Amino acid sequence: MDEWMNYEQFDRQTWHSFFPTDSVRLTQGNLDEIKSLNDRISIADVQDVYLPLIKLIQLRYQNFLEWQMQKANFLQRSAIRVPYIIGIAGSVAVGKSTIARLISILLEKMLPDKRVALMTTDGFLYPNAELQRRGIMDRKGFPESYDMEKLLKFLNDVKAGEPRVEVPTYSHQVYDVLPDKPQVIDRPDILIVEGINTLQLPSNQQLYISDYFDWSLYVDADPDLIKQWYLQRFEMLLDTAFTDPSNYYYPYSQGDREAAFAKAKDVWESVDLPNLQEFILPTKSRADVILHKTTGHLVDWLYLRRG
Repeated sequence: MDEWMNYEQFDRQTWHSFFPTDSVRLTQGNLDEIKSLNDRISIADVQDVYLPLIKLIQLRYQNFLEWQMQKANFLQRSAIRVPYIIGIAGSVAVGKSTIARLISILLEKMLPDKRVALMTTDGFLYPNAELQRRGIMDRKGFPESYDMEKLLKFLNDVKAGEPRVEVPTYSHQVYDVLPDKPQVIDRPDILIVEGINTLQLPSNQQLYISDYFDWSLYVDADPDLIKQWYLQRFEMLLDTAFTDPSNYYYPYSQGDREAAFAKAKDVWESVDLPNLQEFILPTKSRADVILHKTTGHLVDWLYLRRG
């Protein structure tokens, strides 16, 4: 079966023509502040790709609000405030975090009366000590390495309008969860949930996190390109870690660079690539929109689900 049969495909120029505004209200400096280490994003990207995308999200969000009102009227109840949840998925090193931050900022600017929050599922990884206890440290990032019960409870509480719901945070500098530094999500109008596992299907549960989503996005690229970006990011992490002994990458930055890169390539081949092929890439067809990236993190094609 053709994986694109349920999608309409648009090149960059055509996509831009659907909402040809140049009103970005961001500078290149703003973009440089939110992009991940070796990611790339420009004002042209915002104009061509992300402003039309935000307009589409606005339309979907307006439909969502109207449905909440219609449902309340039908049930003869007062309308309750239900957050609109957006899921963003894709491989490690593909640029999900940059896109999530950009969408969050653009939504805040274009919907100034709405509260927008952003979180990542990385904080729901089991701490390294627990992964080691379970003997799955080398499976970090795979489905079994996440505390799904805690993540599902978090999303259920947010969707129910609970105030001040805490999210565990994760540090890529120490490569572990920071239990004493939680993020607080306090009744947002729109919540963006970013992570490699956001569109995966449940293995032994009735619910999964994507069941809470109202709209979803998958960031796609050729695995060979993602590997290049992964190794570029690794090199930049080494360059920023050499003065900080508490940084997870500090020992690698002090030793032989060739040995460090050999280790990184092994992790990609034995952990990240199998995870991408087995558990992440198969979720692509569940997304409402797929952004396809090519060389230099440039979005060249967009796929919009039919219907």
